[in-house]
Amino acid sequence: MLPALTTAIRAAKPDVVVVSGDLTQRARRAEFAAARRYLDELPSPQIVVPGNHDVPMHDVLSRWLSPLAKYRRYISGDIEPFYVDAEIAVLGVNTARSNVIKGGRVNRDQVAQSCARFETAGNDVTRVIVTHHPFDLPENDDGSVVGRADMAMAGFAGCRVDMILSGHRHVSHRSASATRYRIAGYSALMVQAGTATSSRRRGELNSYNLIRIERPSIVIDTMTWNETAGGFALAGSEEFRLTPEGWSRAAG
Repeated sequence: MLPALTTAIRAAKPDVVVVSGDLTQRARRAEFAAARRYLDELPSPQIVVPGNHDVPMHDVLSRWLSPLAKYRRYISGDIEPFYVDAEIAVLGVNTARSNVIKGGRVNRDQVAQSCARFETAGNDVTRVIVTHHPFDLPENDDGSVVGRADMAMAGFAGCRVDMILSGHRHVSHRSASATRYRIAGYSALMVQAGTATSSRRRGELNSYNLIRIERPSIVIDTMTWNETAGGFALAGSEEFRLTPEGWSRAAG
C-alpha cells in the first residue's frame, strides 16, 4: 500500500503535503525512523504535526519530561510548521498533550500565535489550520472534539481561518463549522481525514484527501484504497463555496 500511496501523491503534484499526526503507534524510535524514511519519499513542502500516539505511553518519565523529543529528533524540530505562498497559508498547531491518553487540547497562546502568523498572508489567501485532534465529528461518532475548541474557533473567526484539517478518528468527515459553532458571519470548512495506511480502520477503507483550492471554491476528493486494482481511486467529491456567511456546501 505504501508504494501505491507514494505514487499517487507524487502524481497529484501537490503544492503542499499535510500529515495530521499519529506517525507512530507507540512513539518508538524504530517507528519514528520508518516514518521519517517514508516522509522523505513524499513531495515537499510538508506540514506535519504530532498526534497523541507520537507521545510515549509506557515510558512515563519521557512522557512528562520530553514528550515529543523523539518526534523532534526524527520528524521535525518544528512542531507547528508554516507554509505560505500567493494563494494558501497552512499552519500546523500541536494538540498532543502529556496529561491525557487520547484527547488533545489547544490553548489561548496557540490561537493568538496562529493569528499573528496569518498576518503575513494576503487578504485573498486561503488560511488553513492543521491539527491532529478534530474540531468536529460525524453525527454517530461518540468521541470528543479538541479541548478548548469553542475558545479556539472564536479566535480563528477573528483572523478568518478558512479551513481546519484534522485526523485522529480514522473516519473521513467534512462539514461547515457553523453547524457546531454559532459565530455570526463565520463558517470555516472542517475536514477530517481517514487513515491512509493504518490497519486500525473504523468501518472505512484506507483513504486520503486531495484538496483543490480555487477560491471561492474548494473541492475535496476522497481517494480510497482499491485492493483489486492495487491502488487508490476516487471514491467521491464534495465542493464547498465561500459565501458572505463563510464556507458552505455548494448547491446541487
